[in-house]
Amino acid sequence: MDFRKTYQKIYYQYLKRHYFGITAKSRVLPDFLLIGAVRSGTTSLYYDICQHPSVHEAAYDEIGFFDDNFHLGEEWYRSLFPSKKKMFEIKQKTGRSITGEDTPFYIWNDIVIDRIFNMLPNVKLISILRNPVDRAYSNYQLGLREGTERRTFRDAIEDDMKFLDKKKQEGYALTNDNYKKSYLAKGIYVEQLEKWFKVFRKEQFCIISTEDFSRKPDMTLKRIFNFLEITDYSIKKFEEKKKSKYNEMDNSLRMEIEEFFSEYNSRLYNLIDQEFDWMKN
Repeated sequence: MDFRKTYQKIYYQYLKRHYFGITAKSRVLPDFLLIGAVRSGTTSLYYDICQHPSVHEAAYDEIGFFDDNFHLGEEWYRSLFPSKKKMFEIKQKTGRSITGEDTPFYIWNDIVIDRIFNMLPNVKLISILRNPVDRAYSNYQLGLREGTERRTFRDAIEDDMKFLDKKKQEGYALTNDNYKKSYLAKGIYVEQLEKWFKVFRKEQFCIISTEDFSRKPDMTLKRIFNFLEITDYSIKKFEEKKKSKYNEMDNSLRMEIEEFFSEYNSRLYNLIDQEFDWMKN
């Protein structure tokens, strides 16, 4: 018996979650997951969705159960969601009740796919994808703010390109740690989603772009609500979580990174049967 894991399960479920942990068996599992991508507006989108009267939010965002916290067990996970009684009450009022969570790190982590399928085979999966060039720059800026990045953006991108080229030449697939450390790898959406599509049906996915959501928030949310099989609803205020300002990227470097992503974006278009503005050359 692994006493450390047993202790963690007891501590996090009962001491940290208190009443919610004790009543875990009477709580529901999520109907939808927002799986990514990082620095693409997942948190804002999640709380926008949760403004719908038929949607009940989880205890907090970025739960990370299927990756870092899987060892805490299903009952701990349930403790983060509403009770069956609460969901029944919502359904009585609105005609339908659903709940979900967002963890943007799921999208690139191979290990979570089977874990999710085994526990939630019919779950609805939402992904918001940002222009990978802008996503990389935003991720870099976050590193500067947090003090984990000291290179110039050009140096970071050149290091990244060399690393990814080496991995490609060696024929090695990217690991979870590779994605965490690479600004560019996180934006190779096609290779991440291909793995999900091998396990889940395409109709279980709703894939949107950050740019479309920014330009047409009402229309985009309407599409998501339809996907989630809940009524159309106009939310009161669109969220702007984790948003920050910084200087624009050097245009010549932008063009280099756009060229890097060109082939991947073309493959993504063929995979998901839809095209975003940033997929165009």
